[in-house]
Amino acid sequence: MLEVLSNRTYRHLFLAQLVALLGTGLATVALGLLAYDLAGGDAALVLGTVFTIKMIAYVVIGPLAGAFAGYFPRRALLVSLDLVRAATVACLPFVTDVWQVYVLIFVLQSASAAFTPTFQATIPDVLPKEAHYTRALSLSRLAYDLDNIISPTLAVLLLLWIEYSTLFFGTALGFMLSALLVVSVALPTSVPSERRGVYDRTTRGIRIYLGTPRLRGLLALNFAAAAAGAMVLINSVVLVRANLQLDESALALAMFAYGAGSMTAAFSLPRVLDVAGDRVVMFAGAVIAVCGLAGLAAYVAVSGLGWWPLLMAWAVIGFGYAAILTPSGRLLRRSAGSEDRPALFAAQFALSHACWLVTYPLSGWLLTRFGTVPTLLALAALAGMGVLVARKLWIKDSKPESAPS
Repeated sequence: MLEVLSNRTYRHLFLAQLVALLGTGLATVALGLLAYDLAGGDAALVLGTVFTIKMIAYVVIGPLAGAFAGYFPRRALLVSLDLVRAATVACLPFVTDVWQVYVLIFVLQSASAAFTPTFQATIPDVLPKEAHYTRALSLSRLAYDLDNIISPTLAVLLLLWIEYSTLFFGTALGFMLSALLVVSVALPTSVPSERRGVYDRTTRGIRIYLGTPRLRGLLALNFAAAAAGAMVLINSVVLVRANLQLDESALALAMFAYGAGSMTAAFSLPRVLDVAGDRVVMFAGAVIAVCGLAGLAAYVAVSGLGWWPLLMAWAVIGFGYAAILTPSGRLLRRSAGSEDRPALFAAQFALSHACWLVTYPLSGWLLTRFGTVPTLLALAALAGMGVLVARKLWIKDSKPESAPS
């Protein structure tokens, strides 16, 4: 897996992703604690609103970014967006009201909505061989898991000495280091072969996406992943702090368990994908995530919420989540040429986050209104529906479909 790091350009991009995500992981812990300080027992609703704002920014800005990304130098665009993110997150320690958090999160996530698809669409051009790209996807998944493993561990250590609000400055530093690493390499630029109208550029990626059967199936699996992931990301702070009455470090450990499951999947996927194929692996991951939710619901209904069962369930859900999402880049790469790839990655970014736009607020509302067991069962049912719809839409692996003209 690590042989792809011999490519200097990819190595610098991977390190840029790594340091940005380390900082983002610190902000994830700090944001949960900030929400708890500002809203107490209503922290789940606050976090649900924060993540809903994040998803709105992703759904609205993502397609626009994909439409126009090809008209700007990629390196300059990525560096500028990193600096915007650094400046925005540095303001979070000074907020005093919930509405201020909402405004800053919208600005921050709008910049991320432009940055992430552009960054993702660059990797296939840097690593044109599918075997190398597959390993890069697994490394990328491992980097994302640092949000839930190394970052929370670092947060636990830092919280012994500093206030949680200081963690936001670590996030700003991560974005600044990311900008320095991106500016240190030359990036390939795909020049549009023909001029297109604003509407055509904005919708082209979504039209390619929805016109491809396997990508329609991917969208349904994205919904299953969002239903499972929302339970972890939105409700962990309430389950750990309010229900189990544990301290701040326990929240970080819960996220650690989720990331450990995801990282385990990412390590094993390159070899498994060579044997089983994308469809089998992604469907298996979705079923595992559903089982994680349903299994924890059954345990809580019989014995009540426990610390170790929660950690085990979060690890299982993390494993299934990674198995769904890690191969998705391979499907996107096969479904469009270099010119259309930024638009297609932006479509995946927007449509997958539209799923989160549903499950984030729903997850927080269900837990606040009905409690733990009904929330787990409802989200398990929604994830299961996603699996069934995906099975109907994506019957088998197929050859790449041609892009619309």
